[in-house]
Amino acid sequence: MKEKTKDGILSIVASAICIVIGLLVGLIILYCINAENALDGFMRIIKGGFYLMPKGMGSEITQTAPLIMTGLSVAFAFKTGLFNIGAAGQYTVGIFGALFCAIVLHLPWYVCLLASMVCGAIWGALPGIFKAYYNVNEVITAIMFNWVGLYLVNELMYTGIPGMYDQKTTRTYKLSSVSPESLIPNGGLNTLFKTNSTTIAIFIAILFAVLMYIILNKTTFGYELKACGFNRDAAKYGGINEKRSIVLSMTIAGALAGAGAGLYFLSGGSEWNPQVATALPAIGFNGIPIALLAMSNPLGVIFAAFFVAHISVGGAYLPTKYYQPEIADLIVAVIIYLCAFVTLFKGIILKALTKKKVQGEDESRTTGKEDEK
Repeated sequence: MKEKTKDGILSIVASAICIVIGLLVGLIILYCINAENALDGFMRIIKGGFYLMPKGMGSEITQTAPLIMTGLSVAFAFKTGLFNIGAAGQYTVGIFGALFCAIVLHLPWYVCLLASMVCGAIWGALPGIFKAYYNVNEVITAIMFNWVGLYLVNELMYTGIPGMYDQKTTRTYKLSSVSPESLIPNGGLNTLFKTNSTTIAIFIAILFAVLMYIILNKTTFGYELKACGFNRDAAKYGGINEKRSIVLSMTIAGALAGAGAGLYFLSGGSEWNPQVATALPAIGFNGIPIALLAMSNPLGVIFAAFFVAHISVGGAYLPTKYYQPEIADLIVAVIIYLCAFVTLFKGIILKALTKKKVQGEDESRTTGKEDEK
């Protein structure tokens, strides 16, 4: 247990080093673009939602909820030995499930959220089935299903299902006007943060993260999934149904991504525009860096998602006369790239601590010998 705690602390310190280096790289880039305003721009990124209180924090919280869910989706699959690069597609199909039940069927928000989870789960299960029964790499099938899901959703929303698309706004109808009961309750957060989309979704997302942590670390089911991820053949010989574990793992990962879409769109955070939605949602792909930054720890995903949302919101406040908001994405990208060297950083820190400890012991021995004399 002590060794596990020590490794966890080393991981946190290593991740912090990645963040600091990434921020410094961002500062250098800002200076290269416009030295005069670099420090102001950098402080806006650092402040994030705090730069424009209270609305900025409300926006940050709204973005964090779906990021937690897509981060959990990727992290859960990582823990079970799978790479769920299909979180963006599962998120997109989840959008359809949530909005169809809300706009067309006018169902309560919790039923719409469940529908988004079911749609995401189905879209996640398909690559899992190909992986388990046909040994097709889940990365290949997941990427394919990403684009199939995007254009399928666009087709259904734009022409396939009447009553979902508003020709005037070129977006899906606003839930606040067509189905207020489908909106996730805000619990007074909209008033507190002076926004229209800050709801209890953030608490639901955190609850999901805690639940995933318990499942993975405290249940037999979670142990079987992780065992299958560590060594599929060994798990099979140990009596674990490895095919079932793979399919269930991808199904759960898909459900988490779909739930992220439900939490965001049912909060009124956005409407879907089929005419311009020719690219997969960035929130779906952002789950990958969040999972990497959190070392695939479900609880760590909460803080990693807050950090990514914080930097992204801060980037939106950059003066557009000098900088583009995408600089914030660049900083996150650098941090994630450095996460590949976390093991290296951990080794350097451990080596330094060990060296210091050995020097301390040598000094103690030398002092002891002198006292004896």
